[in-house]
Amino acid sequence: MEKKAGNLIVISGFSGAGKGTIVKKLIEEYDNYELSVSMTTRAPRPGEVHGVHYFFSTDEEFEKIIADNGMIEYAGYCGHYYGTPRAFVEQKLAEGKDVILEIEIQGAQKVRRQFPSAVLLFVMAPSAKVLHQRLTGRGTESEEVIRGRMWRAVEESEEVDTYDYVVINDDLEECVKQVHGIVTAAHARPSQNQEFINTIKQELKDILKGEEEQ
Repeated sequence: MEKKAGNLIVISGFSGAGKGTIVKKLIEEYDNYELSVSMTTRAPRPGEVHGVHYFFSTDEEFEKIIADNGMIEYAGYCGHYYGTPRAFVEQKLAEGKDVILEIEIQGAQKVRRQFPSAVLLFVMAPSAKVLHQRLTGRGTESEEVIRGRMWRAVEESEEVDTYDYVVINDDLEECVKQVHGIVTAAHARPSQNQEFINTIKQELKDILKGEEEQ
């Protein structure tokens, strides 16, 4: 049987909910995932490497790629652009890889319009208090920025029901297993098995035709 195309997996979540850690564990523990490297105009954080964690660009460079239709989606978040380069994603899907996009809600809805079969997951902390503790615990941002991220979470909470699945990141290992289970189940959807379904349809007709001719 011809190799099936992979699934496009969109993972979003409140800042501080742990979506980045979940994605990292999926890549480490399972061999069929491919992380789409996003492009952003924000400055690199300590330890972040260009081309590995993000493609870092200027506003001008980013806007040129938009004009050339080189982004699947893009959005503004906290004063910066974030986007998903198109060519990489489409190539890996064709190779049968499950491509993960770790993106914001605005971008997720744009992906849905272009890829209706994409699987959308939203990661949440077990409580708002825990979310705030995780943000402050990072020690990389000012109180003003943290407050801005909490207000952004308030806005994002209004859109969570547009996703296919909600995953609560309380126990990391269990959360990773749950996400992998959702992706595995997505491979059993009719849209992912159309060639096989068509083959069975034809085989059934051939059997009945053969019986009629006997």
